[in-house]
Amino acid sequence: MVEALNSPSVYVQFHDERRTLKMAKLLIVDDEIGIRELLSEILRDEGHDVLLAENAAVARAARNAACPDMVLLDIWMPDTDGISLLKEWATAGQLTMPVVMMSGHGTIDTAVEATRIGAIDYLEKPIALQKLLATVKNGLQRRPVSVPPQLTLASLPKSAALADLHQRLRQVAMQSRIILFQVGADHLVELAARSLQTPGAPWLDLGTFTGSIDTAQLTSLHGGLLYLARLEKLTRAQQKNLTFIIDRLDRYNLRLIVVSGASRQQLLAAGWDSVLVTRLFAVALTAPGLADIRSDLTDLIALILRHQVTIQEVPPRRFSPAALAQLSARDWAGGYGELYATVRNLALATDEEEIVLAETAAPPSPALVLAAAETTTHPTSPPSDSISIPCNQPLREAREAFERMYFEYHLKQENGNMTHLAQQTGLERTHLYRKLKQLGLHGGRRGKTET
Repeated sequence: MVEALNSPSVYVQFHDERRTLKMAKLLIVDDEIGIRELLSEILRDEGHDVLLAENAAVARAARNAACPDMVLLDIWMPDTDGISLLKEWATAGQLTMPVVMMSGHGTIDTAVEATRIGAIDYLEKPIALQKLLATVKNGLQRRPVSVPPQLTLASLPKSAALADLHQRLRQVAMQSRIILFQVGADHLVELAARSLQTPGAPWLDLGTFTGSIDTAQLTSLHGGLLYLARLEKLTRAQQKNLTFIIDRLDRYNLRLIVVSGASRQQLLAAGWDSVLVTRLFAVALTAPGLADIRSDLTDLIALILRHQVTIQEVPPRRFSPAALAQLSARDWAGGYGELYATVRNLALATDEEEIVLAETAAPPSPALVLAAAETTTHPTSPPSDSISIPCNQPLREAREAFERMYFEYHLKQENGNMTHLAQQTGLERTHLYRKLKQLGLHGGRRGKTET
């Protein structure tokens, strides 16, 4: 490989071409230090920002922290092989960047397997300079990934409870297009539903749809998944929509996932059509709540934050170990929606890359959590009246608007008392005064905005 890349004539021949490559953030993963340094030298010479990882553990950390634009990944490594790491990223919805596999003794079967999982190309060592540059250039031109990844049950491979649910779900899905979950408030059914969604296929939350559904709309949803988070809340008109849809699931290759907090008997007592109820409850499952996966909450919280960063819902952030521990110890009565919304609020409410313990000491106000939770599952829905941050502005300005609203709320609740405000928000007094000044706010008993 060294001879192939170090040939002066080859290097000069492609010198001008290399200068045309657009600068990007590249991650090179290889356990051989000579190969890492050689590839790094060449690609840095192009102006790229190059990160290096000697094994899968370092690669995971680099991918999560830096969100590289492209990864060059060696197959044979001492801790976890490259194919397994590639599969791990794909399963967790983190394969949002082009990945090129590298190997000095690969086979056609290995290359095919890597491509099937999601790699865009395969480089055989020794790597010729022309091939390296062309592969990097082509890979960067394939950015960005068009379909944002989703969190699924497979995103938490260590959770035995979720793995068991995933297995039962796959078995039941082979027999029925309708699956109903009878669960409590803190359920994780959305992760289950996302696990059955074909990548890139349509997704419609029926709870947000108030009009009449016709065949043209079902045609546009062909092959997709319909999700209903609160069956018992449907109006009469929505119940008729549901019957219309169920009659046409096979015709349009649709799958329906329903969540009900009410029993069959309760729905019948409320006047629901008995035929509709019978069809809905034909296949009923239960799903674990957040309390049932307490030991996996730290991983889930970190995963949610990485997902939000990946889809650019929040700026690059990470939780400190202490913050993760404190969040995982909370009782999440509002379930996955509350957890997702809280993670997002915390990421938006800090200017620092690391979210530390002080900033998580007090949860966001209930009104903000509820409003954010209602838009977690339905990101395209209009914002709740409880939160009025314009979305057509730069992220920094939106974050500042959120912080101003947050502190105005607590200033009013504490009547401008700075001691109580510091305790309620979990901020040290000096940091609190600096933050309020930055936002154009001040404490004092009246808590008015400065003019």
